[in-house]
Amino acid sequence: MSNKSTVFYKGNKAISVDFTADQISSDGALVLLEKFERRHKIINYFSEYIPDNRHPLRIVHSIEKLLKQRVFSLIQGYEDANDTFHLKEDPIFQDVLDGELASQPTLSRFENSMDKHSIFTLCEAWADRYVDSLEGRDCIIIDVDSTDDPTHGDQQLSMFNGFYGQFMYNELFFHDGDTGQIIVPVLRPGNSHSNKWYVSILKRIIKKIKAKHPTIEIFVRGDSGFSCPAFYQLADDYDLKFAMGMATNEILKKRVKRAEKAVKHLYLANKEKHQHFISYTYQAGSWHKPQQCYAKVESTGIGLNTRHIVSNMEEQDARAIYFDFYVMRGESSENRIKEVKNMCYAGRLSNHGFWANFLRLLISSLAYEFFLLLKKAIKETSFDVAKKWQVSTIRTLLLKVGATIKKTKRRIYYRLSKAFVYQDLFLELATQ
Repeated sequence: MSNKSTVFYKGNKAISVDFTADQISSDGALVLLEKFERRHKIINYFSEYIPDNRHPLRIVHSIEKLLKQRVFSLIQGYEDANDTFHLKEDPIFQDVLDGELASQPTLSRFENSMDKHSIFTLCEAWADRYVDSLEGRDCIIIDVDSTDDPTHGDQQLSMFNGFYGQFMYNELFFHDGDTGQIIVPVLRPGNSHSNKWYVSILKRIIKKIKAKHPTIEIFVRGDSGFSCPAFYQLADDYDLKFAMGMATNEILKKRVKRAEKAVKHLYLANKEKHQHFISYTYQAGSWHKPQQCYAKVESTGIGLNTRHIVSNMEEQDARAIYFDFYVMRGESSENRIKEVKNMCYAGRLSNHGFWANFLRLLISSLAYEFFLLLKKAIKETSFDVAKKWQVSTIRTLLLKVGATIKKTKRRIYYRLSKAFVYQDLFLELATQ
């Protein structure tokens, strides 16, 4: 091998590799994220609520820059603060962040600088921002759901959860059922029951909404883990409409026994699946009054599937409440939690301190909110195929694009790859 850059041969052609090309970044779409930040000022808004207790003469990177670096890194697929080592020479990151990137120790100090008061202030600001976005709406749907985050180290308040059978954190999310916005994310100790704290937090949210939009109608959805006496009292106090799942018990089993026999008989007679709904009133011993309940009994071919829900939406029948309202939370809440947890890395809460991990959850939720803005902007374009993309698809097909940067006295040129398939979509979003 006379040429030491030759790595292999393709027929009679030598394949050579060297590192003499211009500085190329795989994150050319950062310029698009920067435009969205300048338009919506999400990072700027939240950075105002983060205290900075550092010595003024020793500050190199502002709080806003540190937050922007973490959020933009998550959006581009870099999960941890350690990934800054791989980005420190990236020309696009350096330009968007106006200089050198903050190091991993600096980012870690930033994450661990938050205490309980600071986190609560951020959560209040998060809810306030959502309330401000409700102008002009007549009604909203609040979806409540939680998810497990397995822990694998010595994290504070990482505890064993008997239901999930693992050491974990318990993440609680309040989503807008129409827009997918996160109303507020909450991190809880691992041994928390699904409904721990949620009624008191929901009450705070509702008070904020009613104070600014007194005529707005509020609907609440949640699975059986969030069915509890405190919620039904709250619904009466604030005139909330709701549909909540309800865990079965011996009394409810007796209520649906006849319906289950009928559905089973119909299936055995003609081998076709059947659904049957029944309605009844029920009051658990801890409830302050009876509630209207519904049961869906379904033959699935491998057994009976019986589900119970509680709802005060009297103007609709059981089938409409279940299929047109209650089960829609699967798309508006559960799938959105999958995106923030698995695609925006809210499951990477690996700091030791609980409040540092709470901040990480908020940062991941901020990344999700950016993707939500991208989704909304994509829906206004002519690219129908892109309107169904989820977070991971947007990252892979739209945001991960090779680019170089050239600076002159009057202009900065971002040159993106000629091979980029979605050039027209990118330009349409950039010029909106």
